[in-house]
Amino acid sequence: MSDPRITSSIFTRGAVDLGALRAAQTPAQPAANPPTSRAASGDAPPAQPAAGAGGVAVIDVTEATFQTEVLERSLTTPVVIDFWAEWCGPCKQLSPVLERLAAEYAGAWVLAKIDVDANPRLAQMFRVQGIPMVYAVVGGQPVDAFSGVVPEAQLRQWLDAVLKAGGVAVAAPEDPRLDEADEALMTGDLDAAEQAYRKILAEAPADAAAEAGLAQVALARRVGGADPSAALARAEANPDDVPAQLLAADIEVLSGQAEQAYARLVDLVRRTVGDDREATRQHLVSLFTIAGPDDPVVASARRALSRALF
Repeated sequence: MSDPRITSSIFTRGAVDLGALRAAQTPAQPAANPPTSRAASGDAPPAQPAAGAGGVAVIDVTEATFQTEVLERSLTTPVVIDFWAEWCGPCKQLSPVLERLAAEYAGAWVLAKIDVDANPRLAQMFRVQGIPMVYAVVGGQPVDAFSGVVPEAQLRQWLDAVLKAGGVAVAAPEDPRLDEADEALMTGDLDAAEQAYRKILAEAPADAAAEAGLAQVALARRVGGADPSAALARAEANPDDVPAQLLAADIEVLSGQAEQAYARLVDLVRRTVGDDREATRQHLVSLFTIAGPDDPVVASARRALSRALF
């Protein structure tokens, strides 16, 4: 199984034969290969509340417990499956974001973590070809999926769509045209997404959601094809290389480390002058746009940027 680079979301529907999964799992049938990781016990560990989650379950799932912990649980609560492995660098970027969001959503959905090395049959049944791979299961059936690391804002949109599919009330978008634009973004059609967001902004120039979407499109284009590990290493080795620092910040935002990205660019503003300083400032402001003006991390970073400039 390959260790994927950052990619646009890849969404699939109806690709999993859960009938085969059910048939392959009976209470008396053990997993084909006994798990050896933290999910190694014959029974999955009891649901563990995420830190500060007030009971939100983040659980390890095995082949032996998939029926109960995922299929049956999804009949009442949407389940998000995180296929991961210990050796997978991008998994270590995405999984903490998923766990934090599970806490934030306070029980609206359950995060089920599946180690692909310990549970190869589940990975095969779900046709997992690269990790991280994330599936949503609602009512005993998969409803959507994506692979790779995605921006947190895009992940939130995806989760809200999953909750709608599960009959969980979520806030309706202020403009129904955003649904089409967001769908294009999530499926990787960046040209269509840009056109849709620009159309909204042409009629409502102050639409914050459309501005954030357009900024996400720009971010996705900038990191397209980038090797995150190599890009971060280059930035570390060349602190005065402005393009390298900008790309590193993009990758950090994409992997849920926005606060670290903002700090990186604020520091770069302090150390640069002229065109480099202005390019860094503009880049940072574009990253602020993705999170939105109400994000407390953005508010703090804006104050730091103001001190760096003046």
